[in-house]
Amino acid sequence: MNDVDTVMELHKIDNTPKMLIVYCTLAGLISAMIISGLLEVIDFASGTPNGTFFVVIGLSLGFNDPASAQYIGLGLHILTGTVAGNIFGQIALFWPKLIPYNMKRGVSFGLMLGISLWAVLFVPLATFGIQPKLDTFMITEASTYAHSVANHFAGLYYFVLAASLLFHLVYGAVFGLLAGRMTGVKLSTRKLIDAKIKGN
Repeated sequence: MNDVDTVMELHKIDNTPKMLIVYCTLAGLISAMIISGLLEVIDFASGTPNGTFFVVIGLSLGFNDPASAQYIGLGLHILTGTVAGNIFGQIALFWPKLIPYNMKRGVSFGLMLGISLWAVLFVPLATFGIQPKLDTFMITEASTYAHSVANHFAGLYYFVLAASLLFHLVYGAVFGLLAGRMTGVKLSTRKLIDAKIKGN
């Protein structure tokens, strides 16, 4: 295979639209993991047992064992962030105006994604799923651990909503930075390949 054939092959690989989905999915995964880590840091700094936020998710789904509830909650949290990135990438393929071809553009769209996730997913889930479950733990014969977790979040509903908006904005900003950077590198590489092809 000569140099021209090699460049043509690289061009075909680099020109694959599926790479946008890969970049956005990877950006969603990394962003979700970073936010999960920040939540753990906040638990540590506030003296709250590690993974309390994730435990709430697990308990709300019926996993009463503390360890299981925490891991289920953490897994779902990361999975949700990853899937959100994947969906964004798929939508961007069909609506090119959403393609984050640089970091500035990526952050703008990422913040929109973060706000959308908060409004469409988190607020309804917290309002109609998690909060009623915590209220139930407060007034019923739940396990001691579930009762203590419910006590910890008692009266904090609006604070949690506001804080979660901030975290979703951070998720969106990080997602946009990563997706914009990866996509920008891809486009820069494509331009170099196109220039080399034309030069030959």
